[in-house]
Amino acid sequence: MAAEIVLSDNTASGLMKPAGGFESRAYVTFLARNGDYVKAVVGLAKGLRKVKTAYPLVVAVLPDVPEEHRRLLESQGCILREIEPVHLPENQTQFAMGYRIINYSKLRIWDFEAFSKMIYLNADVQVYDNIDELFDYPDGDFYAVLHCFCKEEMEMMQAKANTALRCQEILYFNSGMFVFEPSKKICKKLLDTLKVTLPTPFAEQEYLNKFFEDNYKPLSPVYNLDLAMLWRHPENVVDVKRVKVVHYCAAGSKPWRYTGKEENMQREDVKMLVNKWWEVYNDEALDYKPPTYEEGSLEPVSQQPFQAALWEGGASPQAA
Repeated sequence: MAAEIVLSDNTASGLMKPAGGFESRAYVTFLARNGDYVKAVVGLAKGLRKVKTAYPLVVAVLPDVPEEHRRLLESQGCILREIEPVHLPENQTQFAMGYRIINYSKLRIWDFEAFSKMIYLNADVQVYDNIDELFDYPDGDFYAVLHCFCKEEMEMMQAKANTALRCQEILYFNSGMFVFEPSKKICKKLLDTLKVTLPTPFAEQEYLNKFFEDNYKPLSPVYNLDLAMLWRHPENVVDVKRVKVVHYCAAGSKPWRYTGKEENMQREDVKMLVNKWWEVYNDEALDYKPPTYEEGSLEPVSQQPFQAALWEGGASPQAA
């Protein structure tokens, strides 16, 4: 039986408000190492500003993110919080794809209890329409978009008994975007359970699917369009121009590395979405402008209360 999708309702009528209130919500992303993904986070910050979100962007950074990149993100209005990496036992690292192992560290975002509800977005995601309505979805469930198992991913899942089902009928989500409620208790359980769980090829994605299997509620694909869906499941893709969140995770699709040489990268819809990302990234009007009394204009949310809340929660303020 096909999964029941939780549909968007911009009026949010009848939906429960989080106990922490309007002020305790935020978007969050994850950054590691000294690489070009910092461009992706800058693009994400500017994209959220363009759609006039009412909430800040928190960036969970590992200790290996250089000071230069941290200052760049702060200049774009991001709130930085350093987290410790999550290390797997040496005898288990061979079970997960090497480049995915670092993603286990993002489990620590559940420790950000200064916020009552957060929306996680991978750095290679861009938001093209306001999705603040997701914060008003009922508490207690884990919301994300169904994932696709076609081709190479289906091959990786051959050991699973349910692979005979059509991939969009499997209750398995993509972990590049999800709505969750931070909790130190859940964070501890996530990390403790990981110690006795054998890693899998898709690392934290498959782990989170197992952990939240009883609380998962599928969202509409408009909230996380994996570009590969354009050619794997075109029947499930609504008008691309109506998609709110685009996930540039298909091979060769990351705009800041795009060459057009990989398979499917010369599609007109792919090129359009890559260009759309660059339009946001290059728009200087979207650069963060600290609010000043003289200007008489304020950002939708002041960063100071969130910084204070994070520091009280144990985070160290970044150098000014």
